Amino acid sequence: MTIGTEHEYSLNDASFTPMPVSDRILERMAGRIQNETPLGDVIISKELQKHVMEIVPRKPQNTLRDLERVVQSGITNLYNFLHPDLQLLGLGMHPLLTLNMTGVWDHEEGDVYAEYDRIFNIHQHGWLNIQALQINIPYGSEQELITIHNRIRALIPYLVAVSAASPFVEGKETSTMDNRLVYYRKNQDRIPLICNMLIPEKLSRLADYHAIQEDICQSLRQEGSQILCREWVNSRGVIIRFSRSCLEIKAIDEQECLRSDMAVTAFVLSLLRCGDLGLEENQDRILDLTEEAIKGGVAPLRPELSRLYTSAEQCATPDEQQYLPLIKKKLERGSIAEVLSARARGLTSLYPLLQDLEYCLRHNIPYV
Repeated sequence: MTIGTEHEYSLNDASFTPMPVSDRILERMAGRIQNETPLGDVIISKELQKHVMEIVPRKPQNTLRDLERVVQSGITNLYNFLHPDLQLLGLGMHPLLTLNMTGVWDHEEGDVYAEYDRIFNIHQHGWLNIQALQINIPYGSEQELITIHNRIRALIPYLVAVSAASPFVEGKETSTMDNRLVYYRKNQDRIPLICNMLIPEKLSRLADYHAIQEDICQSLRQEGSQILCREWVNSRGVIIRFSRSCLEIKAIDEQECLRSDMAVTAFVLSLLRCGDLGLEENQDRILDLTEEAIKGGVAPLRPELSRLYTSAEQCATPDEQQYLPLIKKKLERGSIAEVLSARARGLTSLYPLLQDLEYCLRHNIPYV
């Protein structure tokens, strides 16, 4: 199985103030302002928010080791195009950002963003302050697609728990470990079906998914927003990208460094390879478990996560096994959000933590 991931990082000055300059950086790289540009073995692209850039491998890789090497080289090369005073930061949200600090990409695709703004108001954290690790899982037959979709659907609470990485909002510690999803899941409340509180319905056939997509588009047409009727408008925790023949997991916070991203990816891949995991399938119960994970990270789901980890170890390939110990460490000490939240207590400033996290991303060293 080949694997691809998408990584979103914020641009910051020396004091970790977000800098909405992605267009200038792309212009420096490509010679003109454009949505994306190749850089070695990766693509560097814009995001809706101008203080965030995305790094994607130019092609899927056969192993996580190769994927890590390719994307980390992209991070290193991107630093070469940044002003010396600029630096990158991972995590699921920018810890200090207030909404006046950033802006919306105002070049190509502006009509799409204008329409999103008209019906949903994109000037809120659920649009302007979210950074995700997106994992693309290829599929073959229709039955394989349905099986993978339903397995990921049931795993969403546990993936949210181990990846929670957004405990700070506007410089303040909160009691919630995954604030990104708190904001993300309500950013399109005017049409709740689009996000469906993150959890998609279980599929029995592919026609079920097409029917959901049509219902979403029908709601958009009623708002005069047919321009948004694309496969990517679905904002649930996992969606199908027919144009790329893959499923895209959207529920995972960006981590502090690429190796941690690879660990979460290894956890997903190994669990998809296992037989029956005895996972909850009831929609309301999965929602309840996801709520617990959003609020508390690993802590409230630790017993079940430990059981899943044992299965993951048994099903992992040698390539995946090299990353799984990082998941085991998360089960012992908590998600990165839980660790950061504990270490922030008593600090008068988040600056020392952010310095450490920037170092982790630049040098690909998990935060300890």
